[in-house]
Amino acid sequence: MARRTTMGEGMAVKSQFRRIVWVVLLLSTGAAVGAPKPPVYPPVTIANSELRTLDSQSTGRKYDLYIRKPADYDKSPDKKYPVLYLLDGQWHFKLVDPIVGGLVYDRWIPDIIVVAITYSGTKPDYEALRAMDYTPTPVPTSKGSGDAPKFLKFLETEVIPFAESNYRIDPTRRVLGGHSLGGLFTLYAMLTKPTLFWGYLAGSPAIPWDNSFLVKLEQQYADTHKELPVRLYMAAGGAEELVTPGVEFARTLASRNYVGLHWDGRIVESERHAGVLPEFYNRGLRFMFTPE
Repeated sequence: MARRTTMGEGMAVKSQFRRIVWVVLLLSTGAAVGAPKPPVYPPVTIANSELRTLDSQSTGRKYDLYIRKPADYDKSPDKKYPVLYLLDGQWHFKLVDPIVGGLVYDRWIPDIIVVAITYSGTKPDYEALRAMDYTPTPVPTSKGSGDAPKFLKFLETEVIPFAESNYRIDPTRRVLGGHSLGGLFTLYAMLTKPTLFWGYLAGSPAIPWDNSFLVKLEQQYADTHKELPVRLYMAAGGAEELVTPGVEFARTLASRNYVGLHWDGRIVESERHAGVLPEFYNRGLRFMFTPE
């Protein structure tokens, strides 16, 4: 005959089952509950830098300005500094900061203020926004393009007054710098309002934009002007497609013999579109501040 389980034995079995369940639950959740949280470290920041924001009346867009102040800025309250207005600040501010620092250390240039312009927001579409602001004419393949006149007005009537009223900037030594579409805009600004800036840095400029609109703009300028009183530095990578139109544009400028134009340029051997950037800004800034 089968042995009947007593009430005490049944309670013992239930108690043992509960212990097993608790052990399983603890083992399954123990890793999540007991695992140490990864340490949180402070982010790396760029020394002597500030973030400012502008809502533009000219373009209807909101911009961040990354400001680089010279190392002695707070110790020299009466000193004014040259300024670089830098396009595509979201990418190039971090690159240009140590280039400026190295050039200052080697005494190639005076220390300068950098005002790098980019777009506000958590996830701005940089490619789409710059294609609007940096292009002088609209093309069907680039939605919203052709806002360079508005963006130039934004620089002239909003960015420059803001920067020069909040920082000790020498208004006689303003430099505008940009690469690719930013280089296209830089040359557009030079031919549209040449005296707004003292110097222009145009790296790998997208001269073919809209059937080489910029070439036609330069011809129009040459038809009505004998002077172009600016400093200009151009560069392109030897292994990129934009090198040929860039060289042709530079040769045309040189052939005009514009009064007051001081320019130089370089083909960076074996470099492609992005690889040209460090040498472009290094040598371009050196050229800006080299005595004539």
